[in-house]
Amino acid sequence: MSQQTARRGGAVWALVITSVAGFMAALDNLVVTTALPSIRKDLGGALDDLEWTVSAYTLTFAVLLMFGAALGDRFGRRRLFLAGLAVFTGASAAAAMAPGIGSLIAARAVQGVGAAVMMPLTLTLLTAAVPAARRGMAYGIWGAVNGLAVASGPLIGGSLTEHISWHWIFWLNVPLGVALLPLARLRLAESYGAGARLDLPGTLLVSGGLFGIVYGLVRGPVDGWTGSLVLTGLIAGAALLGGFVHHGSRSKHPMLPMRLFRSRAFSGINAASLLMFLGMFGSIFLLSQYMQGVLGYSPTEAGLRMLPWTGMPMLVAPIAGILSDRIGGRPVVATGLFLQAAGLGYLASVATADVSYAAQLPGLIISGIGMALFFAPASNLVMSSVLPAEQGIASGANNALREVGGALGIAVMSSIFSAQGGYESAQAFVDGLRPALVVGAAMVALAGVAALLIPARRRTVLATGTTEPAPVLETAAH
Repeated sequence: MSQQTARRGGAVWALVITSVAGFMAALDNLVVTTALPSIRKDLGGALDDLEWTVSAYTLTFAVLLMFGAALGDRFGRRRLFLAGLAVFTGASAAAAMAPGIGSLIAARAVQGVGAAVMMPLTLTLLTAAVPAARRGMAYGIWGAVNGLAVASGPLIGGSLTEHISWHWIFWLNVPLGVALLPLARLRLAESYGAGARLDLPGTLLVSGGLFGIVYGLVRGPVDGWTGSLVLTGLIAGAALLGGFVHHGSRSKHPMLPMRLFRSRAFSGINAASLLMFLGMFGSIFLLSQYMQGVLGYSPTEAGLRMLPWTGMPMLVAPIAGILSDRIGGRPVVATGLFLQAAGLGYLASVATADVSYAAQLPGLIISGIGMALFFAPASNLVMSSVLPAEQGIASGANNALREVGGALGIAVMSSIFSAQGGYESAQAFVDGLRPALVVGAAMVALAGVAALLIPARRRTVLATGTTEPAPVLETAAH
């Protein structure tokens, strides 16, 4: 076998291994949503418990994402990838066997830890294995597989829940993980980052701060907004996040340098990403329960009916990329966000206890087109807003903020739902859903305004002196 053939085989194996690992981590963001009514029926728990079954994963994933990448750079990317994959697989088995809602939430949090270590290393390992001339195609396949995971999450979760049991949405990861571990050990080459540094104080500050705020938002409707634990969580969380900002401004090697936010482009696209995911995740969390608990669809039927929204990026994203190349990313992203906001507003206006699917369909399609117009151009805007040497940090920060937005969205919109309605009857659910969706639409519209603040098309000057758009290097789009 020639050396060139061996390299090509190694690149193929790296693409398969990293794509499947990325699929697993991306899938677990939304795969739980259509199983929530069944989980609630089997394990009990109130709305705040259901929130944590999703947020425990997204929160630990978000706050440890950049730390996981730094660990891989310092101690070996393959070694840490294997460790993250093992933790994720073991936690998936623990979630499948969870005897109660508390143990399920704990297992989901550990899953997020594993995903945070594993996910950012998929791209660095893939980059190391694939020749520069073929990386664009490899990134495209990797991104398509991750997009498929996001799109199919509610459908896969619904189908497994209905035809086997909700436990299998977690068991699904176990054979995949067990198969990938020896393959990754044998087929991936070890690599290290240059001068990798660990920011433990920054990780602790942002982790504690985000946990405090999400805890306060989740428990507020249950314990009352003036409850001692709720106020402590919100105040301490805000103080710790303030400390994280100060640390990022003063430390020599912070996990997230605050100087990056001096760029209007970087600030604008990250604000847009956080607000987009806040509105989108919170809406999907409530709408998947509405379709089953109020409209009477089975888990599979609910997953299928969400596809015009969650699956639209698979069809429209290539068009979004072409438009972005021709007219720039800012107008495409802003248009997508305003369409997403319009779709959510429409769904809020037609939500009743007996609305037909035909009446909901325009809102789902508009939301799906909006989401599709956002994803691909947003990645390019992030990467082109910083210097080439800072693109790894920029990509990690953007993806962390997206996950944070998802966790905050579920907490904020569930709090609004609880204040205005509840699970007591179909009408009570609708009474809570409609104002929550209105707030979600407002958040995504605000994201559109943030996108308009991004400066006009910007190109990255390469070492050769030529100019071209910065490359897309994105960890999972959730």
